[in-house]
Amino acid sequence: MLDKNIAADVLHEAISLGADFADVFVERKNVQNLSFNSSKVKDIQSGTDFGIGVRLIYGKQYLYGYTNSAKKEDLLELTRNLAAQKKRATDRGFNASFNNANYPLIGAFEDKTTPLDQKVAKLKQLDTLVRQQGEHIAQVNISLVQYNQQVEIFDSEGLYATESRPYCRIATSAVAKDGQAQTSGSWNPGARGGYSFIENLDMNWIAEYLGKKTHTILYADPCPAGNKPVVIDNGFGGVIFHEACGHLLETTSVQKKASVFWDKKEEMIAHEALSAVDDGTIDNLWGSLSIDDEGMSTQKTQLIKNGKLENFLCDRMGELKTGHKRTGSARRQSYKFAPASRMRNTYIEAGPHKLEELIASMDDGIYAKSMGGGSVNPGTGEFNFAVEEGYLVKNGKIEKPVKGATLIGKGEDIMKKISMVGDNLEYAAGMCGSVSGSIPVTVGQPPVKVEDILVGGR
Repeated sequence: MLDKNIAADVLHEAISLGADFADVFVERKNVQNLSFNSSKVKDIQSGTDFGIGVRLIYGKQYLYGYTNSAKKEDLLELTRNLAAQKKRATDRGFNASFNNANYPLIGAFEDKTTPLDQKVAKLKQLDTLVRQQGEHIAQVNISLVQYNQQVEIFDSEGLYATESRPYCRIATSAVAKDGQAQTSGSWNPGARGGYSFIENLDMNWIAEYLGKKTHTILYADPCPAGNKPVVIDNGFGGVIFHEACGHLLETTSVQKKASVFWDKKEEMIAHEALSAVDDGTIDNLWGSLSIDDEGMSTQKTQLIKNGKLENFLCDRMGELKTGHKRTGSARRQSYKFAPASRMRNTYIEAGPHKLEELIASMDDGIYAKSMGGGSVNPGTGEFNFAVEEGYLVKNGKIEKPVKGATLIGKGEDIMKKISMVGDNLEYAAGMCGSVSGSIPVTVGQPPVKVEDILVGGR
């Protein structure tokens, strides 16, 4: 996408103008998005975006800018404008040739060109199947997101790396009504891969899942409030760990001492039953990468092992500012953002227990079968998450469905109260927003039992 000679000239200019390190990030993104609402196509968006970002690092500070031009003179002007803020020159320069980065390629579902009308027909099929689940289904919203991100990375240490990243996701939500009562449920799978991922989904299962879920929530009783033990089911239940703990392990917050864990490495920060990982190398998962956005191979990073904090998620600036080793975790939404330490596929590892054992261990508690949205204070880890589908548990048995429950707590507290971990690990796709934009990530966990947490409700 960018001539290597031009990249070398830009890096030479950056170093000769006093930068200690410089890199160039090149991106071309081809996008096609469909939305289906009220049983018809509502919107179709497609196009290509191209741009180049240049970063100059001086000591422990950086300057960043971007352009949509691949012309040598425009890139040199951008570099000089950035360097002018430091007004520092040197006799050094970039004169080395580029070495191709060697890294394992992360697999993806086979991609192929699929006509637009076939994609529309697939969404219409799913819309019809969901509406057939019962008279309580009042509305169905479906969106299909598909794009391919091609990146090239050059840096002043002679690195050259490139990757093609296909992504595909379908988001389906159903709204249920009965008189004045209304509720909704969703299912939003995604993968690193092409449209074949959608073709392999079981549309009948998705429709039946949404039909049963929305019917259960619609006619459930209000959830009683109070401090209770809670079992949070697998898959998207991992969003709580992601938000309340995962962000606090990124050096983006650690380097500013804005994380309660910034000085807790090799200390016990969770119950000994809990181990957690961030792994960018799992084939097909929505948050997987062969290389991060600094050109480093991604890896499996053990965050917590038997309750002890083992590692942070670190990019180049994080390493400079904290001394922690890079973990292939530098990510960004696009060339418009400088990279920052971010999560990839973050999950609690499987434990020894069956879901039934976790539920049987509660005398009076809540089973959170599926989680919804929420909010978290990134500095303190205080969170508030909605339970989309929940059940009251009495004497170790599920008694009845309840609605309107929220889980309220603090990341550093809940980690110490996860006392039992199930054996059925599942993953779920999501989007994560932070200083370097919105990026695809995977959350995950097996079922876990929290000994005591504040449950908001009636």
